Amino acid sequence: MLAKDIQLRFLVILIGFISAFALLLASVSAQSKYPKTISILQTLYTDEIQALHNYTAYAQKADSENYPNIAKLFVALATSESIHARNFKNLLSDLGVELAGTSKPEIKLSSTKQNLKHATEVELEEIDSKYPQFVEKVRPEKHEAAIRYITYAWESEKQHRDLIKKIQSGTGMLFGLLTKKIEENPADYFVCQNCGSTLTEFPKDICPVCEVSAVQYKKIEMSN
Repeated sequence: MLAKDIQLRFLVILIGFISAFALLLASVSAQSKYPKTISILQTLYTDEIQALHNYTAYAQKADSENYPNIAKLFVALATSESIHARNFKNLLSDLGVELAGTSKPEIKLSSTKQNLKHATEVELEEIDSKYPQFVEKVRPEKHEAAIRYITYAWESEKQHRDLIKKIQSGTGMLFGLLTKKIEENPADYFVCQNCGSTLTEFPKDICPVCEVSAVQYKKIEMSN
């Protein structure tokens, strides 16, 4: 009986070792097959975490300056960026790349007026330059999930641009008048939990970006 128990334990250990070794080989194979994709996913993950912290800080600043509806916009953007970061992290994990813990990124916090201006500049740079370049660089390696989720993020960033453009002109002399109008006509924001799509109306049927059911959208609520 004792001999059988020892044999069983040895078998369990051996199976565990074989499984771990197989996973290691699969990881090495994936990393050699998709080096550019992995590099870009790592860059995008870092960028999305930076954006998440930026928008969270901007929301807190806007709220402290008595712009609750601009704060809600920033919360919506932060939520979207967190979903992008989660998706990129999951893709890297599937490729056998585990991300080490990172410290909180540095945030350049200014007035809400300046924060809006900076957000506009960042979103436009991402849409016009970063994302199209990244999509073209990963396409030859044909990792379909990576191409798909990078494209989802790109389309979501275009939505961010359109939302921010509504208040872009307010970073100049008309800032006070424009923000007053925004605060008098508050908007709702809905974010797709699958791809980060950000809308001001709940979609009727499916997400316009990733085409999953509209039930994946959650309304942004401000905590008291």
